[in-house]
Amino acid sequence: MTFEDEVINIRRHIHKNPEPSFKEFKTAQFIEKKLKEFKIPSKRVAKTGVVAEIKSANSKKTVALRADTDALLICENNKLEYKSKNQGVMHACGHDCHTAIVLGAAKLLSGEKENLKGNVRFIFQPAEELSNGAKEMIKEGVLKDSIPEFILGVHTSPWIKSGKIAFKYGEMMAAVDKINITLCGKIAHGAYPHLGKDALIAAANFLNAAQTIVSRELDPTESAVVTFGKISGGQTYNTICDEIKLEGTVRTLNNNTRELIKKSILDKLKATESAFDVKCVCEYLNFGEPLINTNFVTDICRQYAEEFYGKQNVILLEKPSMGGEDFSDYLNIIAGNFMYIGSSKNKDTSYPWHHCNFNVDESVIPKASRYLAYFCKKFLN
Repeated sequence: MTFEDEVINIRRHIHKNPEPSFKEFKTAQFIEKKLKEFKIPSKRVAKTGVVAEIKSANSKKTVALRADTDALLICENNKLEYKSKNQGVMHACGHDCHTAIVLGAAKLLSGEKENLKGNVRFIFQPAEELSNGAKEMIKEGVLKDSIPEFILGVHTSPWIKSGKIAFKYGEMMAAVDKINITLCGKIAHGAYPHLGKDALIAAANFLNAAQTIVSRELDPTESAVVTFGKISGGQTYNTICDEIKLEGTVRTLNNNTRELIKKSILDKLKATESAFDVKCVCEYLNFGEPLINTNFVTDICRQYAEEFYGKQNVILLEKPSMGGEDFSDYLNIIAGNFMYIGSSKNKDTSYPWHHCNFNVDESVIPKASRYLAYFCKKFLN
């Protein structure tokens, strides 16, 4: 079996057996099995995470490679021989690919460990989709005991053509906040609305006001998103609504904008209480920091990518994404870079992340493994 076939088979096995966040037990066992085959010692971390390391006697310098392992609660619609066999769970964000890429790099580097002048740490992290898997891994000490010089992360991208690799200097992805709001009014018969306090009308007015924050309160040169995607409540068609629940998200690229939006939302809720005589309860959750790449590490990644992929296949992204990634938690501690591996070859491999038909051009997976191995060898040596 060729190296390319082996790495693709690893991806297909993981794709066929997806597990949601913090339940990646069989995935972790499979990763441990492959690492044992590659003669790389590993240990279990944060219950479903795995960390392994190729140690060198020649140097204390360490590079870390991170892959995320969790799947999403989505029913797969692809007609593939390796389609998910776990109903309602699917690798619809490429984490099966990321794990295969880093395992592939581990295999290549294990065959040359005698020549490595440094250490390579492999971090297989659960629960990226919940935005707290990285925090748990860090809490368990995966960045301690010879702190890495820096850390690299990869993500397949359906927006970028196969054979391309993309980098972004500085701000690459947004901070992620989740908002849970409950508006409590007073029920009354719909024929006698004056006897109630209408939470539905209050919620509608708040939602309209919240959508003016970005357009009317932010500097137009700043980027931010305020989205409320779920609303539920009410008893029946002919009663005044006594309770409404809203769920939404805020995405920002810096903490000043982040705090401004949070304050504005809380102020608007207070105003809603006063105007409609309802009670508003808000749970404002920080799900992740902005992902800001380290420029000097991006320089090195870009240089090595131009050598490996060819300069014509290296893309420099001009704009950040408002999506989130908890790889940012590692970058808050050490230097590093998060990069995109283009995986779009045709219509079937161009569906967006979190789509029930998401798939990738598998030929990019072993090539990305070879790039990471090339990077580690060249940098450490």
